[in-house]
Amino acid sequence: MVRYADTPIVELTVDIAAPPAVVWELIKDINLPAQFSTEFQGADWLDNASPALGSRFVGRNGHGIAGSWETTCTVIWFEPLRSFGYAVEDVDSPAAKWRFDLQPSPVGTQLTMWAQMGPGRSGVSWFIYKNPDHEEEIMANRLEEWRTNMTATLDGIKSLAEG
Repeated sequence: MVRYADTPIVELTVDIAAPPAVVWELIKDINLPAQFSTEFQGADWLDNASPALGSRFVGRNGHGIAGSWETTCTVIWFEPLRSFGYAVEDVDSPAAKWRFDLQPSPVGTQLTMWAQMGPGRSGVSWFIYKNPDHEEEIMANRLEEWRTNMTATLDGIKSLAEG
């Protein structure tokens, strides 16, 4: 049984026939995943920031069951041509962490999208609190939603980079 307290991770990888510099320009655009995700609707940098370590942005999300919400995210991974990622809400105890990692590969770029749920409180932890007997089902459904949206995002990035 996967529990929220286990801080589960979803990690997916795709090979892209484009150089890392092309893929990097796509993944550092915080709004790009909104083109492919059924949940993430877009984001805005705070304080006139741009992608850099410590920069913050507000992300907008929507879900058929959970409704609409915004989160403040902080860039905690930023290594040009290698890694871009952020913590959702509290950096020390985030609701989630999301990251893209790039590796040069024989075909061009190997792109990995990685996400970790918790350990901080989130909408999922609230649903579990309200329905503790259904934690396993809630977690399985949520992780599958993540996989579906992450797959769509990676496929979209691949299509744009190779196009």
